[in-house]
Amino acid sequence: MRPTDLALLVAYAVGMSAGQLMFKAASVSFARQGLPFSLTGVMTNPWLLAGVALYAFLTLLWVLVLTRIPLAYAYPFVALSFIFTPIGAALVFGEVLTVNYALGIALILAGLIVVGMGSGG
Repeated sequence: MRPTDLALLVAYAVGMSAGQLMFKAASVSFARQGLPFSLTGVMTNPWLLAGVALYAFLTLLWVLVLTRIPLAYAYPFVALSFIFTPIGAALVFGEVLTVNYALGIALILAGLIVVGMGSGG
């Protein structure tokens, strides 16, 4: 796999994780304000709007990725977001990660290495 392709895949996964952290921040702000979940609240929440905008951009990035990399090789790298998102949640929101989570990360990384080695390019 070419370094630029790998960089695009990692950027996509980081972006997906950032979007999830924005959605979590939106939910925290709703809870702190004690407001009911309403259409007006949704349409005016800056974290939610930023997350949606980021996901719109990431959709375009994903299409670019797929012009360069076969879907069968690109899609497994989305699993990096399963690593980045909980780590971000632990750092930003104080969520607790377990030893089992660390073992899961190791398995995901091992799978990505195997897929990356077999991508042929």
